[in-house]
Parts: sequence; structure tokens; C-alpha cells
Amino acid sequence: MKTILLSVVLGVTVVAVAQDTAQPAQGQSSAPAQAQSQGPVIKDPAEYNAYVAAVQQKDVNAKISGLEAFNTQYPNSVMKNEALSQLMAAYQQTNNVKKTMETASKLVAADACNMRALTLLAFYDRAMAQNAAANDPNVPQLVADMKKYGEQGMGCWPKITDPEITKMKDQMTSIFQAAIGIAAFQSNDYAGAITALKPVSDANPQDFTVVYPLARAYWPDPKIPATPENSRNAIWYAARASAIAPAQAQAQIEKYARGLFVRFHAGDDGWADLLAKAKAGTAPPANLEALIPPAPTPADQAHDMVAKTAPDKMDFAQWEFVLTNGSQADQDTVWNTIKGKAVQMNGTVISTEPDTFMIAGSSDDIDAKKADITLKFEEKVPVKLIPKDGASFDFQGEPASYTSNPFMMVMEKGQLLRAKAAPAPAHRAPVHKKPAAQ
Repeated sequence: MKTILLSVVLGVTVVAVAQDTAQPAQGQSSAPAQAQSQGPVIKDPAEYNAYVAAVQQKDVNAKISGLEAFNTQYPNSVMKNEALSQLMAAYQQTNNVKKTMETASKLVAADACNMRALTLLAFYDRAMAQNAAANDPNVPQLVADMKKYGEQGMGCWPKITDPEITKMKDQMTSIFQAAIGIAAFQSNDYAGAITALKPVSDANPQDFTVVYPLARAYWPDPKIPATPENSRNAIWYAARASAIAPAQAQAQIEKYARGLFVRFHAGDDGWADLLAKAKAGTAPPANLEALIPPAPTPADQAHDMVAKTAPDKMDFAQWEFVLTNGSQADQDTVWNTIKGKAVQMNGTVISTEPDTFMIAGSSDDIDAKKADITLKFEEKVPVKLIPKDGASFDFQGEPASYTSNPFMMVMEKGQLLRAKAAPAPAHRAPVHKKPAAQ
């Protein structure tokens, strides 16, 4: 069970919708029931007087008392649903969430497609679930209820003809879909969460309570690679969420979004531009793939090395990387430059024979105690000059051939060099053969 441990921050639009749906009786006539020619008629004068007296109260607390008394005294009144609607609105006017929801539940039990009550229930259940502590025992029931009311509301639309309700269809649908989506997210149904939350998020880009869960639904576990499409969407919505999060959470969520970007792209180049666009934008732009390119492949990195550094200026580890991972053209560029040219460098002895030394030349292979150079001498090396296995020594050789996988470079015309005469080691900076990539 996942719970967002942050205060609910409602966008202006969502607040307006919630207030509107919270007061379904406002704006409707409170004239005597008999005057409503198209509606139900109260025939009992005492019941009629009790109803009118309650709904015409100017003080909201007096109105609540009157309506509660009416509902208790006349539980089967033809005006039951209207009385509950008025009572629900009155309770919300006093910010009594508990009584508002209790009344809305009674109204839905009496009128399964009362859209105002369903909207309120879906909204409040979601808000309470998202604002609850992770170990709150009420969360599972809140999640079940928000899903129930969200789905019930969506299922009622074909039956709704009231123009006052249909003109709020988009707003109410957003509330229903948000409830369905958050319930799916809380239940680890990430595909369902994405389906429900994406249109809500794009329509309400200031609503942190849907934008952030959507980001997490796209990439629920950053340790496990997501698809490229889902990764990009997760990064976008997380960056967007960092801009609209509560002040105390913005830095943390921005760090989270940047972490996703670096994990996917294998670097933070381009992050500042993406973050700026996410802060200014709403829905993901059409060029999201260009904004968040994937990590460069080993072949891409090899080509970049060749483009930026002349082969005779590369260190041995860079040669190894290009000759192992580069395109044939890039391999040829490097090999045609260094083949047959005398190279002086430092390496670590892995094993020796009188006329052949197996040497580790790159930092990675030195650490792994793995040979990547076969150094051949034209004559046997005197025993007293042969270095011990594991020793670091300076030598010269001419690249003669190589194999890419596993990598091995054969150098001929080997020579031992005195340490004091040796140049700086060729592997000036380690170049890892396995770049960070998804």
C-alpha cells in the first residue's frame, strides 16, 4: 500500500469544482413544495410546514437542525432526497467533512446516481487517503470507497439529463477519474493508474495530488528500468510535480526527478532545459523524446571519443573501448593510426614467458587482473629482467593485431624500458568499458 505523505494541495479549479458540487441545493428554489409543478408534492400539511421551515432558515446551523429533525420525523417523505441534498450542502458550508460525507452516503443510498453526492464522496475519500499516514488502518477502506464512488459516478453519466449537472461533466469526471486512478495506484495497478490519471493531470496541471502519483505510476521502482516511453513520462511529470509541490517538498521531488533523468540519460546534460519546460508547461510536449534522449550506447560513446580526440592522443583504455565497442569505421580510424607505431606505456604483469608477456594495460583490466595486451619480444628476455607477476612496469611495443571480444591487442617488437626513462602512464584517466546506461 502506497500513501503520499504530503499535505493535499488543491488546484484552484479543483477547489472550485469541489465547492460547487458540495452545494447542490444552492441556487435552487426553496419555494413551497406544491409550487414545484414538475416535482413531488407533500400532501401532509404538517410535513409540508416542517420541510419549508427547515429549508428557509437563514442561519446554516438552524437549517441543519431543521433538516435533521425533518429527516428523522419523515424518513419516507417524497422530499427525502431534496432534504438530504440541502442538508449535505449545509454541512459542507460549515466545513463539517464527516457529516457532509455521512449525508452524502445516505443520499447515494437513496439515489444511486446523485452526481453531486458521488462527486463529494469520491473527492473526500481520495483526499483523506492521500493525506493519511502510511500505517493508517482506515486507508484500505478509503481506497475501496474512492474507487467505488468514482466508478459509480462514471457509470451514471449515460443516465444523466439534468443540464445543471451535464454542464459540470468535465469537472466531475476529473474528480471521478482521479479517485479511480489514485485507488489503482494505491493498489499497485500502475497501468490502470496511468489510464485514469493522465487526462486528469493534463487537464489540471497545477494539481500536485494527481501529477505526482502519475509520475510514480509511470516508473514505480527507479531501480527497475521502465520502458523508454514510460521513463520519459515519469521524468516529465516528476519534474512538473516538483514545480507545484508544497514548498517543503519541492527540493526533494526535484532531486527525485533529476535522479530519474540521470538514470535514463546517463548524465544530467539537458536536465536544466527539461526542468524549465516542465515548470512552464502542462502536458508533455510532442518533442519529449528529443528533450529526454536515452543514454548513449557504447557505440555512440566510442564515436564521440573518435570525434573529440585524435587516436594518437588517446590513452590505451580509450583505444580498447573504441576497438571493442565502436563501429567498424571508428575502429578502422583508430587502428589505422596506431598499427605498427611504437607505443610506450605502463602496464601490470599478469603472466610471463621468456619471449611473451601477458599484460593488463587499462585501469579496468588492471583491477580485474586480466590481460588485454600480448607483448612479444624478438628475443628471449633475460630471466633477471623479467618482472614478477602483478608488478607494474614500463615497456614499448608496436600494435600488430587485435580481437574485439574478448579484447586482446598483440604488440610486437617488445622492449623493456627503465622506469626513469618511461613517459607518464598511457592510461591517464580510466575509461570504463561498460558505460552507465539502462
